[in-house]
Amino acid sequence: MNYHPKSDFLRVMFERGFVADCTDYQSLDAALIKGVVPAYIGYDATAPSLHVGHLMNIMVLRWLQQTEGKPITLMGGGTTKVGDPSFRAEERPLLTAEAIDGNIAGLKQVFARYLSYGDAPTDAIMLNNAEWLDGLNYLDFLRDIGRHFSVNRMLSFESVKSRLDREQSLSFLEFNYMILQAYDFLEIHRRYGCILQMGGSDQWGNIINGIDLTRRVIDQEIYGLTTPLLTTSDGRKMGKSAQGAVWLNGDMLSPYEFWQFWRNTTDADVGRFLKIFTELPVDECDRLGALGGAEINAAKVMLANLATGLLHGPEAAVAAEATAREVFEKGGIGDDLPTVTLTPAEMADGIGIVQLFVRAGLSASGKDAKRLIMEGGARVNDEIITDTGLRYGAGHLAEPLKLTAGKKRHALVVLG
Repeated sequence: MNYHPKSDFLRVMFERGFVADCTDYQSLDAALIKGVVPAYIGYDATAPSLHVGHLMNIMVLRWLQQTEGKPITLMGGGTTKVGDPSFRAEERPLLTAEAIDGNIAGLKQVFARYLSYGDAPTDAIMLNNAEWLDGLNYLDFLRDIGRHFSVNRMLSFESVKSRLDREQSLSFLEFNYMILQAYDFLEIHRRYGCILQMGGSDQWGNIINGIDLTRRVIDQEIYGLTTPLLTTSDGRKMGKSAQGAVWLNGDMLSPYEFWQFWRNTTDADVGRFLKIFTELPVDECDRLGALGGAEINAAKVMLANLATGLLHGPEAAVAAEATAREVFEKGGIGDDLPTVTLTPAEMADGIGIVQLFVRAGLSASGKDAKRLIMEGGARVNDEIITDTGLRYGAGHLAEPLKLTAGKKRHALVVLG
């Protein structure tokens, strides 16, 4: 893309690698220069926390606010009841209204770290689409909104077409999702003057639907901007680790584990991730990303500190680095390590080493734990163990046990 933006927001988006596609670069650029642009990203409440895969678009909203735009975080209290079928092999499990509300409460914890909410022109606002979706009259909605959608066109979107091409069922409930999300854009424009929807490139079809609907219903010019789907240099989907999702809520993944995720970044990804997940100047990101040998490790520590500091606060980043240094350089037991607390009742008959590694999150299953132990990759208090039949009683926990999987993953076991 050879477009050279004039607005601060689009310039940052291009320089830092946030842009996949846009419906109209020049017109959006002109709107951004003209005044405050309200823009939204939607988040369905399918889990009680967002994960690292969502963080790229949260940073987009943060940069929007820092360049005098108005971020809108839309909670999908209504659309979660349907479930986004985009690029999924099967229908999402349907959640109860109570579960959705509980998940939304969990999601809200993250946004206050990245955005400033309030009543000023560029302050962020948080909305819930249940506010306008829950009370819809079905027949009125079909007549007033549904008539603007071409089923032929909806079937042509890659997110739907790929599912049908694989002969996988697409329910009528899911098919409605695209219409509901399009209606979100229309409603947010009507209520808050929002002229831009953003999201991952997998949302392109849904965004285009919302733009077309708004033009047809109220003849307004609005825009869409997507970010690339992020993968690591070795082809893994961003947001996943060997142990599962990298959650953003501290009660689901400790600040230390979050810090460690970034510290373990592959060398080839350091410069790119510094641009996307921190606010370090672009030139400095490029310089750090070009380091080689042992020097790249200092860049990884900086990435881990800055990313963790944004989410959990600078103090948590400092504590995580100190714990890592104590564990890795001094062989000690860091106070900030993930900790499993066992009760005396649980320890009455002892607990097996395999179960300990699973409970500590260092192995995904008993089978994985046994393989780790038999291959010499497991340590207890820095001593290699190879016996999968080892058992530990309450007496072994007079002091914390440090479990280690491989070279970089650690956890403590204590008696509560």
